[in-house]
Order: sequence, then C-alpha cells, then structure tokens
Amino acid sequence: MKHDLAASISGITAKRRIALLCFFLIAGTALSQNGQSVAANQRQPKVTVPVLLVSDIHFEPFWDPAKVPQLAAAPVSEWNLILSAPSSPDQQQRFASLQQACHARGADTSFALFDSSVKAMRSHAAGAKFVAMSGDLISHAFQCKFTTLFPDSTTAAYTAFVEKTLDYVINELDKSFPNLPVYVAMGNNDSDCGDYRLDAHSDFLRVTGKEVTRNFPASERPAAEESFAAGGYYSVTLPAPIENTRLLVLNDIFMSSNYATCAGKPDPGAAESQLIWLRQQLAEARANKQKIWVMGHIPPGVDLYSTASRMVDVCGGRSPVMFLASEKLADVLAEYGDVVELAIFAHTHMDELRLLKAEGQGASAGKGVAVKLIPSISPIHGNHPSITLAQVDPSTAALVDYKVFAVSNQTGVDAKWDEEYDFARSFHQAEFTSSSVSQLIARFAADPVAKVQTSQSYIENFSVGCASPLLRLAWPQYVCTLSNYTAESFRSCACPARP
Repeated sequence: MKHDLAASISGITAKRRIALLCFFLIAGTALSQNGQSVAANQRQPKVTVPVLLVSDIHFEPFWDPAKVPQLAAAPVSEWNLILSAPSSPDQQQRFASLQQACHARGADTSFALFDSSVKAMRSHAAGAKFVAMSGDLISHAFQCKFTTLFPDSTTAAYTAFVEKTLDYVINELDKSFPNLPVYVAMGNNDSDCGDYRLDAHSDFLRVTGKEVTRNFPASERPAAEESFAAGGYYSVTLPAPIENTRLLVLNDIFMSSNYATCAGKPDPGAAESQLIWLRQQLAEARANKQKIWVMGHIPPGVDLYSTASRMVDVCGGRSPVMFLASEKLADVLAEYGDVVELAIFAHTHMDELRLLKAEGQGASAGKGVAVKLIPSISPIHGNHPSITLAQVDPSTAALVDYKVFAVSNQTGVDAKWDEEYDFARSFHQAEFTSSSVSQLIARFAADPVAKVQTSQSYIENFSVGCASPLLRLAWPQYVCTLSNYTAESFRSCACPARP
C-alpha cells in the first residue's frame, strides 16, 4: 500500500497532519544539511579564500509610511539621511494599517535591521573576495503598499521608486565593500510590475542592469549589460585568486510556474532564450576547461510547502507543486555536472542543500551538482536574519566550508551577530561538493525518524535561530526533495510500496 502524501505525509492521524501544515506555514519551506563522520582534523587544511553569500534582503522602504514621500522625491544618495531620522510618532499604527490594507503577513527588513546587517557583513566578511546576492532585494507586497500610499500615482512613478529602492540596496552593498565585485541576481519580487511579473527586453531591465554591472571589469561590462537588458542574466569571471572560474547569474523568474508578463500573459520564449544562452555558456566552459558557479533565485525541484499545504495527493497520481514551470534548468545543470562546481539559489528563506543529478542516478551515484540555498536576511517567516561566509578553494573553485552568522533579534536594534553554526564542524565534511552532499542525503534517507546527530543538526539549523521539531514529521518526504528534482522521481521516493 502506498503513502497518501496529501492525507498522510507526516503520519496517520489528522493531528499530526495539522502539526505538519502549521510547521510549513510558519517556517516557509525548508531544511537541509547533515553529515558523514569523516574526521576533518585528519586532513591537511586547505588554503581558502572567503566570499560572502546573502539573499532575500527584502528591504522595506515603507516601514515609516510618513517618510515615503521624501524617499520618492529624493535622490538615492539622500536616503540614509531620511531613513535614519527619528521615526514618525504614528509609525507603528500607520505601518500596521498599510500591512492590513495589503494583506501582508510578517515584517520584512527595516532600515535598522538592514543597517545592522550591513555592519555585520563588514565585520564578519572582512577580506572577502566578492559578494553574491541571490535575489529579492525589495519587500513583499511592494506594489500594493506604493499604490495605497500614492493612489493617483503613474506607472512611471512606481517604476522609478522600484528602481531607486534596488539602487539603494545595491549601493549600500557596494559602499560596504568598495573594492570588491558585488554580484546580484533578480528575485521574483524584484520587478516593476508585480510579484513574479516581468517583461523581457524592458527599460526596467536595461536601467537595473546598468546599476548591477557598473563595477564590472571594462572588458566584461558591455556583454553583461546586453544580456541583462535582454533577460536579467549575465556571465562574469570570478576575481583572483579564484582560478579559471566564471559565475553565470540567471533570472529564473521567467522559468517560474507563477511567471507572467506585466500584462499578465505567458511568455515561454523568455525562459527558452535564457536556457539557450546557459547551454552555450556551459558548452564553452567545458571546451575551455573552466569551472562554473551558477546563481539564481528560485531553486529547481519540488515545492514541498505548497504541496503539503494544498493537500496534493501525490501518491494518488497528482503531480507535486514545483518551483519552476519545467525541469529544463535542472536537466541542463545536471548534464554539465563536470563543469558546474556549485549552484546557489535561495527563495525559501531557509538554510538548505540539494543535489542535481541526471535522471535515473541515485543519490550516491555519479557526478552531480551541489546546490546551496542561502537563508534570508528578512525575518518574515519567523527565522532570524543571517549572512553566510563561505571558504572557497581558489585552485578548484570548490566550496570547502561556510559559517552562518545570525542576529540576536529580528529588529536589528541593539543586536549582536554571532556564529550560528559551521558546516564542516557540524556535519564532519571536508568540502561542500556533489560527493559530500550526496553522502549527506544518503545518511538522511537512512534515518527516516531523524534520530542521528547529523539529521538533528540539520533540523536545528535550517530555520536560522528558530528550530522546530515539527520538521521531523515530514523528514522522509523532505529528504526526497533533496535529490529528486522531477515529479516522478519524487513520487517514487515519497510513495514507496508497503505491505
């Protein structure tokens, strides 16, 4: 008899099912990381260089609604002066009213929290060789909040405010690391016409692309500007001392199952053009014996949160909810597993890992692509804001280790940023590579009730600063998402035959 994932994903009783759904609704989507007991201290330490990974800042310019007209009228260079001024007397009431009008749940990143985050980046990531920001720079319900405050505004005025907010966030990262490249991917909220909506070949992409690429090397800037204007994606060489490695930044909003143009229509050509470009870049890298990092926002694979919350009967034959509209992106990356050293995504706001392997390969067979999902700065899902400091082997571009630093509160006021956990120390792995991730997933799969320490460590750390034991109820199904990115392979894993 097969599991009914919709009715029995976490167990037999309705009570357990409700507990599972409550967990997912609070936490978002997530989990991941656990390890094998290879004694790291028995290996020679590798020479590494630090890089900073951040995601889902979701900066909230509407935190003090009374200041928004000033922000809209002022140049970005004056925003810090406006934002750092004392709050309006009725700030809390007005923001609560705005949240209610837009049916917004939770709070995104205020100026105080963003300022605290940037200071933590400078403190903990001193010496970093580059910064990678994997999408969603602006807050949720952005369009509704703007139109509520400016009911008579024009489309041009709204686009200008979105562009200024993006510029502000990028400028603050640039100022914090003045001599380092800052690489930015677009998230589903980073649009001038609404969540998951965007037009290819738009003025918005052209303007934003100039801001994103302005500090790129002169030899690479024109091509990056051109591809960004076309679809928000680009290629750039990672800086020395990292050897012979390029970063391919994707705009996978176009690949999302929720995507539509600004007019609300489908446009499959936008995703297809980007996949053609990606395949060309990977083929070129293979021919030139280069290594590739890939960064996007929305990960490929199964969206277990949406699958569970909608009570989808996967084991009865229905397809699970997927993050992307097709499996083409994962297929391409898996095909080039010999070239792609690491893929970085985010979107769930949680600290996760995944593995992309060609269809038909098991979790521990063959070469795959190690995937790291970066936890958020926004605390909207109840997690504590965090940043990730990675250590990279410059000769191989392999991710050797990383530490997650979390803030002591969700406001950023009088807050301290301390180490939450260290990957190598917590999971006893020498590197974060396809091989080690494959071994971790195999250990998770062999521990369906999450009894071993590696599984427990993953559960404790996946929602930074806000661990929940309720994840244990969905542990076997969650583990199935980690290395099964197609609907069929997930079903085969999550719905085994039982006597």
